[in-house]
Amino acid sequence: MSSPALTLFGKTAIITGASRGIGSAIAHNLASKGLTNLVLVYTSASSLPLIEDLSRDLRSEFPGLHHVELINADLGTIEGPSKVVNEAKRLLCTGDDLKVDVLINNAGVAGNWKLEEGAGVKDGFERLYNVNVRGPLLLVTNLLPYLPDDRSGRIVNISSVSAACGFEGQSIYGGTKAALDAMTRTWARELKHRATVNSVNPGPVGTDMYESVTPEFQQLMKPFLMNTPAAQVDTEECREKGGRRAKPEEIAGIVGMLCTPDAGWCTGSVVCANGGMIFGLS
Repeated sequence: MSSPALTLFGKTAIITGASRGIGSAIAHNLASKGLTNLVLVYTSASSLPLIEDLSRDLRSEFPGLHHVELINADLGTIEGPSKVVNEAKRLLCTGDDLKVDVLINNAGVAGNWKLEEGAGVKDGFERLYNVNVRGPLLLVTNLLPYLPDDRSGRIVNISSVSAACGFEGQSIYGGTKAALDAMTRTWARELKHRATVNSVNPGPVGTDMYESVTPEFQQLMKPFLMNTPAAQVDTEECREKGGRRAKPEEIAGIVGMLCTPDAGWCTGSVVCANGGMIFGLS
C-alpha cells in the first residue's frame, strides 16, 4: 500500500520533451510522488546524453521506479506519436495490456517572426504547428485505447502565457499554444470518463530554450516581468532583467499537483504557471 505522499504509486507516465528544462523537472516531481513506470521521450541525438543522465539520476534517487524507459521519437512527424505508443507497449508490457495513467505533452519548439519578416511562414509555420499542435493531438489519439476507464487519468499540456498575451513576433508560436489550450477544453469533454485534461501556461522560465532567444526579445519581455507579482525579487540580476524567470521546478510543481487525485475536480482549465503575469497584464 502506498503512503499518502506517494499518490502516483503503481502508475505509468509518459513525458515528452523530457531531456531538459521543464520536462526534466516534471520527471523528478512525478517520480517523487511514487510513480512506478516512467517513459521519457526525446527527439534529437544531442539530447541522448542528457536523458541518459536523467534516467540514472531518477533510478538512484527513486528506487521505487520499476521502469525508466527512453524513447527517441520526433513528434513533429506523422509517425512520431505512434512510435511512442508502440515502443511504450514493447518496453513496459507483454501483449496489449499497456495502461498510461499520466501524459505530459511538454515537447515544443518556439520561434519569433514579425509580420514584416513574413511571419515565419517559410521557416517556422509547419515546424511549430507540427510539433506543438499536431504532435500532442496524434499522441492522445494513439493513446486512446490505453487510457484509464475510470477518469483517474491525467493529461497535462504545457502551453504558454504567449497564447493570451499577444507578444510581438509570436503570430505562430502564440497561435500554436492557443490551439493547444483549445484542444485541452475539447479533450476534457471527449475524455470525461477517462481522464482530466488541463493546460499550464508558463511565462519566461530559466531554461536553455528561453536563454537562446535574442537579447532584443528578452528586452521586449522586461516590462512584462516587471509587472509580474511573483517575479519581483530584490536581487541585482532581477533588477537588471526587470524580474526573475521561473525555475523549472516551480512549473513542475503545478504540473505535478494536477496529476494527483487532489486535482480530480479540475479539468478543461488553463492553470496559471506564470507568477501572475496574466493578471498583471489585465
